Amino acid sequence: MNEEQFLTELEHSLKKVPKEERHDMLRDYEEHFALAKEEGKSEEHIAGALGSPQKIAKELLATYHLEKAKSDTTTGNILRAVWAGIGIGFFNLVIVLGPFVGIAAIIISGWIVGVTFVASPLLSLVDNVVFSDSFEWFTIFLSLALCGIGIFIANGMYYLTRFMSRGLIRYLKFNVSLVKGGLKHES
Repeated sequence: MNEEQFLTELEHSLKKVPKEERHDMLRDYEEHFALAKEEGKSEEHIAGALGSPQKIAKELLATYHLEKAKSDTTTGNILRAVWAGIGIGFFNLVIVLGPFVGIAAIIISGWIVGVTFVASPLLSLVDNVVFSDSFEWFTIFLSLALCGIGIFIANGMYYLTRFMSRGLIRYLKFNVSLVKGGLKHES
């Protein structure tokens, strides 16, 4: 495979990345080819040493989505980062998807409990309107107590969600760097 074929395949595999960032990524590989040619290496040798353009694209996509999720932590960005991390290899299907499903289940169930507790006074009032003959002060006071507990739970879930999403992004970055060829010690 020559330089043009390699870059064409790489560009095609990176079609989901915005045009400007895709060109920056391709420019890095063009420079890599240029430097290796100056050392007297053939295009075929350079392409072989770099590896598969599809594998490189998966790693670049994972890195791109992780950086995007880190700068703009939205559910969509985190899901894309998880999916890109899984796309690097089958091993990641188990290593990334398992913790993600567990964390998502904890967060979703916590939010459901918090919102349900906060809504309990409304449900108690509806119950008293529909079944007016079974009015009890105990249910009103219990629902108000649950509402207070629900506010604390919802507040805690807000901070837990932020903490868990940041931790998940760090875990994905660690995983991607590990798959890309080991950890590099930054000074």
